[in-house]
Amino acid sequence: MKKILCALIAVSSLICFSCGKKENAVKMGTNAAFPPFEWIEGNEVVGFDITFSNLIAKDYGKTLKIVDMSFDGLIAALQAGSVDFIASGMTATDERRKSVDFSEPYYSSKQTIIVRADDSGVSAVKDLRGKSIGVQAGTTGEIYATDEIEGAKIKSFKTVIDAALALKNGAIDSIIVDELPAKEIVKRNSELKIVDDDFFTDEYAIAVKKGNKELLDSINKTITTIKANGVYQKMLDAYMPLDGEVKILKAEDLQ
Repeated sequence: MKKILCALIAVSSLICFSCGKKENAVKMGTNAAFPPFEWIEGNEVVGFDITFSNLIAKDYGKTLKIVDMSFDGLIAALQAGSVDFIASGMTATDERRKSVDFSEPYYSSKQTIIVRADDSGVSAVKDLRGKSIGVQAGTTGEIYATDEIEGAKIKSFKTVIDAALALKNGAIDSIIVDELPAKEIVKRNSELKIVDDDFFTDEYAIAVKKGNKELLDSINKTITTIKANGVYQKMLDAYMPLDGEVKILKAEDLQ
């Protein structure tokens, strides 16, 4: 009986130790349908933000765990503690700053219009008045289209890829989306084209839970370091090449 009791105590202690052990992973929230920043290749989430987040995790002394979800649910997930930070081409707006803390900006992006290739009626933002516009739910594109384009019929989608499919099928007249994802969508869909009219610029930043200064300071340090040592430029060259194909970077590529 003593042996059994001792064994039970030992197992119980081990279980308690395991329960109390801190997980050595930092959880990144993203919406993996926004190339070249994040997308799914095979069974793996890849992209600029993924490479960047792996560097963030490494500098923070942890491994990276990717949590893929809808874009409009990311901030709620961060506030609930389901993720530790958001890296998803997210713009640091004043409204979002009420809910989260943002890092220093790590990328500037302009908004772009996509229409069908045979559409000659849209050459500027003003031509979108009264038309149906596809946007990704929760984005600055959705806010702009709703607030600034007179008479527009706004249709929100979970991903810009879903919006592109709707545009191809004639369910909407146009899409407002960030420039680089727009280029990737058009490259993969010859039936679509980009309208060259700049109307506002976004600053992407990493979001953390309000008050998480330790993680925020670490992220800002990573941003400063990779911009100084050339790694950031390597990432730009790989994921946003001026010509040629996008290259998916591995950890060894950044040495």
